[in-house]
Amino acid sequence: MAQILAASPTCQMKLTKPSPIASSKLWSSVMLKQKKQNSSKLRSFKAMALQSDNSTINRVESLLNLDTKPFTDRIIAEYIWIGGSGIDLRSKSRTLEKPVEDPSELPKWNYDGSSTGQAPGEDSEVILYPQAIFRDPFRGGNNILVICDTYTPAGEPIPTNKRARAAEIFSNKKVNEEIPWFGIEQEYTLLQPNVNWPLGWPVGAYPGPQGPYYCGVGAEKSWGRDISDAHYKACLYAGINISGTNGEVMPGQWEFQVGPSVGIEAGDHVWCARYLLERITEQAGVVLTLDPKPIEGDWNGAGCHTNYSTKSMREEGGFDVIKKDILNLSLRHMEHISAYGEGNERRLTGKHETASIDQFSWGVANRGCSIRVGRDTEKKGKGYLEDRRPASNMDPYIVTSLLAETTLLWEPTLEAEALAAQKLSLKV
Repeated sequence: MAQILAASPTCQMKLTKPSPIASSKLWSSVMLKQKKQNSSKLRSFKAMALQSDNSTINRVESLLNLDTKPFTDRIIAEYIWIGGSGIDLRSKSRTLEKPVEDPSELPKWNYDGSSTGQAPGEDSEVILYPQAIFRDPFRGGNNILVICDTYTPAGEPIPTNKRARAAEIFSNKKVNEEIPWFGIEQEYTLLQPNVNWPLGWPVGAYPGPQGPYYCGVGAEKSWGRDISDAHYKACLYAGINISGTNGEVMPGQWEFQVGPSVGIEAGDHVWCARYLLERITEQAGVVLTLDPKPIEGDWNGAGCHTNYSTKSMREEGGFDVIKKDILNLSLRHMEHISAYGEGNERRLTGKHETASIDQFSWGVANRGCSIRVGRDTEKKGKGYLEDRRPASNMDPYIVTSLLAETTLLWEPTLEAEALAAQKLSLKV
């Protein structure tokens, strides 16, 4: 960015043996005059710099908003993948010769895995396989976002590629026939930059206690609505199956819902929605965190409740199927917990609308349980269950595929099933 620099004025004075007092008074007078001149020039400089900044921003915005369609068929594809931590997102752009509609039309690509914590330096190439396409709300036109998963040059999924295993489970005939639906409630917290403290909170201090903030309206209750609304519209534009959004119990915390989505699509849509949120907060100068307990104390954590339904659950007699599935989930409780997100033990304490991480429980309309069944499902005798255990930083590919595996493919022993049914007071 160009800046205009003004030289400071220089004063040359000839003084003939001035007395100390006269010299002091003269120097003070000159300094005061210079200070006034500098102040005036500083104001002028700031105005010119601001004008320059605004002019530069406007020029950049005009270029960002350029519609290239009248001039070329070429488009920009943003390839997106999950990085080495298993929760960070990475992306880079490439030019395609014409618009595409299906991932099969897209070329594979590669990146330096040693710079993302996914490959050693001496064999750093990781291959990107395009899997899902979304419209690009940032660039518009025919430009696209591409959700990819990651492989070695030999075609083996790398360890952080959880999509490959999920796709394998969802392609199983038994799972596929049950048409598994997922509705995922992604909670997140907005932080002030540089201070790691929630948006709207006084730095190093706390707002009033929880109560007025959940779905609250007003400047003293809702902080970050513009980001939530911008994200909502961006998701709709992109083609993400977003179904709603709301302010959460802790101020500065929000939630969006994705679904109902079938099978592997749920993970693709949640990851793309997370990418859009990262980009929007980047532009807004706000920090996004998916930490499951960003603020210790009497404040709600952040989860990613996952609603789950199969064809058998949705048909007559579905409530019995739901209870059988709850039984299976109870028997694999710790396996699910270990896969449901880092730091979840700080959130699942039995307080703040959570169940204890060590104990499996279920209930109708009970938000303090591991698995909640809605009143409407109980009344109709069919419907869905809500797994309230996943943390906000969970991998949706892992959670959705594990739910399908445990309820549709895994079979407990009769003895274990009977003991669990007795413990949970379930008649199945």
